[in-house]
Amino acid sequence: MEPYAIFLAVITFGAAIVNGALGYGFSSLTVPLALLFLANRVLNPALVPIEVALNAYVLWVNRDALPNVWRRMLPIVIGLLPGVLLGTTIVTQVSPAWLKLGTYFVLLPLILLQAAGFRRPIRSERSIGFLFGGGVGVLYSVTTISGPPLAVMLSNQGFTKRDFRASLGFIRLAESSFTAVAYGYAGLFTHESMALIPMILPSIAIGVPIGAYLIQHIRPETFRRVCMSFDAWVVAFGISTLLREVRFVDGWAAFSVLLAVIVIDAWMLYRFFHIHAPRIAAEEAHATALRAAEARVFASASTFAVSVQKPAIE
Repeated sequence: MEPYAIFLAVITFGAAIVNGALGYGFSSLTVPLALLFLANRVLNPALVPIEVALNAYVLWVNRDALPNVWRRMLPIVIGLLPGVLLGTTIVTQVSPAWLKLGTYFVLLPLILLQAAGFRRPIRSERSIGFLFGGGVGVLYSVTTISGPPLAVMLSNQGFTKRDFRASLGFIRLAESSFTAVAYGYAGLFTHESMALIPMILPSIAIGVPIGAYLIQHIRPETFRRVCMSFDAWVVAFGISTLLREVRFVDGWAAFSVLLAVIVIDAWMLYRFFHIHAPRIAAEEAHATALRAAEARVFASASTFAVSVQKPAIE
């Protein structure tokens, strides 16, 4: 067994719990940590076939909502294909250290945007969809990560929880399937990559059901926010480490990136738990009270209707 096998199993177990809870997040958590001891061109081909299965499962579970969203998501799916081809070329050509650094630099602002709860609805959804799909295709094929930008995009457009998950499953199944074909054509499915899959599968089989159970007892927004915070710190640590490795910044000055992210994220955590979390709790309590009131009115109306009909029946 390779020395990193236990670490990879632990990392993917935690990531699988997040994926089971939110419907995404497996790669978003696995990749930043696993890149600390693996190269993209080794790690990515192991994750992509697993992601095909995971995304197919998410789409199947939410298949009832697919007719509501697939037409809106089609421009993004069409845009994925050229992006995946470009991203696969980048993986095969760019040196591992610089590819890791580029991956981290792209991920960090996306994670912080999602952690900040960024919302800005897009009116020209169809025309933006092709361009957005191309960007997501490049990002996914280079990093196997697309959850943060997709979550921001879909949240902006006001999807319901069910439609959100169906849209996510539809897009991510398409991108992972396209990437699997492109990786196969480029010869990236090596023995070294395939040997990682048996280390990962048991973690997913156990972690996904646990996540699905946990999310029923934890507010999804709080759970997502804590996960994004952890992810931001990991990515910042990866950037700081690689800045030293490629000798772009010498000494401890490289860890100024990590320090800056810790300060920014701590401020956003404070705002979330002192401003947004209480507001979300109040909104949920209000919605629960409304549903209870509606149920009581319906029950009273049903009882009244039965009492009125009884003499006529008799």
